[in-house]
Amino acid sequence: MQRKKECVAMLLAGGQGSRLYALTNNIAKPAVAFGAKYRIIDFPLSNCINSGIDTVGVLTQYEPLELNEYIGNGQPWDLDRTYGGVHILSPYQAKKRSSWYEGTANAIYQNSGFMKKYDPDYVLVLSGDHIYKMNYAEMLRAHIRTGAACTIAAIEVPMKEASRFGILNTRQDGSIYEFEEKPKAPKSNLASMGIYIFTAEKLYKYLEEDDRDPDSEKDFGKNILPNMLKAGEKMFSYRFKGYWKDVGTISSLWESNMDLLGEDPAFDVGDSDWKIHSRNPLAPPEYIGEKAKVGNSMIALGCEIEGTVEHSVLSSNVVVEEGAIVKDSVIMAGTVIKKNAVVTYSILDENVVVEEGASVGEDKSKAAGIAVLGRNITIGAGAKVEGGKILDKDYKGE
Repeated sequence: MQRKKECVAMLLAGGQGSRLYALTNNIAKPAVAFGAKYRIIDFPLSNCINSGIDTVGVLTQYEPLELNEYIGNGQPWDLDRTYGGVHILSPYQAKKRSSWYEGTANAIYQNSGFMKKYDPDYVLVLSGDHIYKMNYAEMLRAHIRTGAACTIAAIEVPMKEASRFGILNTRQDGSIYEFEEKPKAPKSNLASMGIYIFTAEKLYKYLEEDDRDPDSEKDFGKNILPNMLKAGEKMFSYRFKGYWKDVGTISSLWESNMDLLGEDPAFDVGDSDWKIHSRNPLAPPEYIGEKAKVGNSMIALGCEIEGTVEHSVLSSNVVVEEGAIVKDSVIMAGTVIKKNAVVTYSILDENVVVEEGASVGEDKSKAAGIAVLGRNITIGAGAKVEGGKILDKDYKGE
């Protein structure tokens, strides 16, 4: 008989990521490249194994193929286990009904069988689109200590941004007396991080009740958490002090990549005490030419740099030819910047070609926004892509 698991993690990774526009046309948001050699999903998966949680259900829905392939058997994260490990959970046809996941709560509910198989005492619910390092084991200890039905990880945000989040109103001991989903006039700046630990039996109970409610939106923030509070369940906040970024928008994805740069980066992905694991492609060492200039940048394996790269993040096998300039940009794997082309304040997806003499984006101080190029497209020789422009098709210029 297999021993039960103390805690099982359920990772919500089915989001379309519509605010990332061309970057998520063909892949799920958690599969988007990040920080030269990672993908967004590497962070919650690495947090799980570093926290001693070795059973993770990854709930996929939108464009799951690349994400499924990337996760594979879970070996890079030490999640290739005979009992437990990582499992891809897609919507499926059940005997009584079949449907897409209707909301975050419904997605977890549809996979009750997966959770119950391991008979956990606790269930950790995670989002697949945040960049952070967090010890879930410490949060679990706090949850057990307070005897809570649900513990919600929370972080202080600027008051002017509080209306974008689910806001926790708490007593002095951290217990929650009110949860407001994106309030117009927030009473506090303590924002939910979308990370929850539930005592398993309580989670099952409220998910089942929610499934029977025809008026529910099947959402944790809008339904499950308010219903638990209304019923008088003991709920606590767990304050997080470290770096955390929701990379659901173009600007936040760009900013979080830039936070990796410099001698004292805002977010250190090279911390050996809390390793971020990833499935890295096989590639030769990076090559920096004699005339190349590289400053304050992150360059992955397989890159060939003959031009200038400043304050930028380059994933594997990127080519920057002689005379080309890349500045304040995020360049994803396999992209080629040809001779005398200029890329500034931009995000370029995988396998983009910027032909000779073309320019993409504008100086940050003048640009209307970050220029974005979707994967597998070509910008013609001499073409100009203005700042803030988002393209998902080949472009030869006006």
